[in-house]
Amino acid sequence: MQIKKLTPNLVVRNVEASLKFYREVLGLEPAITVPEQSPYVFASVSNGSVEIFFNDRKTVAAEYPKLAETIGASLTLYMEVDSLQTVLDRVQKAGAKISMPVTDQFYGMKEFAFEDGDGYTITIAQKLG
Repeated sequence: MQIKKLTPNLVVRNVEASLKFYREVLGLEPAITVPEQSPYVFASVSNGSVEIFFNDRKTVAAEYPKLAETIGASLTLYMEVDSLQTVLDRVQKAGAKISMPVTDQFYGMKEFAFEDGDGYTITIAQKLG
């Protein structure tokens, strides 16, 4: 068996706000929205190789009450990029909380971490040298 794709499925307070944040900060484009017009209960963003789903917390709570309780605390995302500084500039412009400053790691990566509006931690990494 070969796993062909892994797509994080985040439970969020506001799907529209998540779409805006991930577009402005990470440059990901909206791919799917349900329904087609706001207010959305589901949406996804993508850049071709990366895809992230957003599910409205209230909609999820109706079917999976326990899952809706863990918003923001159940997952962290680790993304390798070719320009850490570009993402850092966008994060700072958006006013997102930086939870780990830029650090050169012993394993050959430069990294920093920040939180999205729902408290999910996103670590951005770029290979050193």
